[in-house]
Amino acid sequence: MENIIIRESSAKDAAQLLEYFKIVGGETENLTFGESGLPVTVEQEEAFLKNVHDEKTSVHLIACKNGEIIGDGGLTGLPRRMRHRAELGISVRKNYWNCGIGSKLMEELIKYAKENGIEILNLEVRSDNVSAIHLYEKYGFRHIGTSPAYFKTGDDYVDFELMFLDLR
Repeated sequence: MENIIIRESSAKDAAQLLEYFKIVGGETENLTFGESGLPVTVEQEEAFLKNVHDEKTSVHLIACKNGEIIGDGGLTGLPRRMRHRAELGISVRKNYWNCGIGSKLMEELIKYAKENGIEILNLEVRSDNVSAIHLYEKYGFRHIGTSPAYFKTGDDYVDFELMFLDLR
């Protein structure tokens, strides 16, 4: 995919990111939020992005095409005795699924982890999200279990796979 720029987000991206989250949240049932996006203000998102930027074991990346955010990915470092670990999350606009955006984000996140002393990456993914699971397995993530009834949408429960990547 050409003309895709992947870069670290900054506080100035907060408003555009919140709009992105509304769009991507309305396109899939795979995220913890829906079409209403995240329940935060622009100022709260700015503060969050600044904190992520200042924390060595955390990063938030965005994939942009012609100035529009089409994907995002992040690592959230864990505290204290878990400081060698980070939680990973990725989302991509539906129009760009299966175009390599998730792979580009994954490569940059793994590179960042290795360069910043993060040894283990954790993630949770819907058990029925075959495309995402395939992406994670492609980069070496392994299944370590299933969390039953992780999501509840309406009357339906959805299991999630717990996966990890050991970078040691």
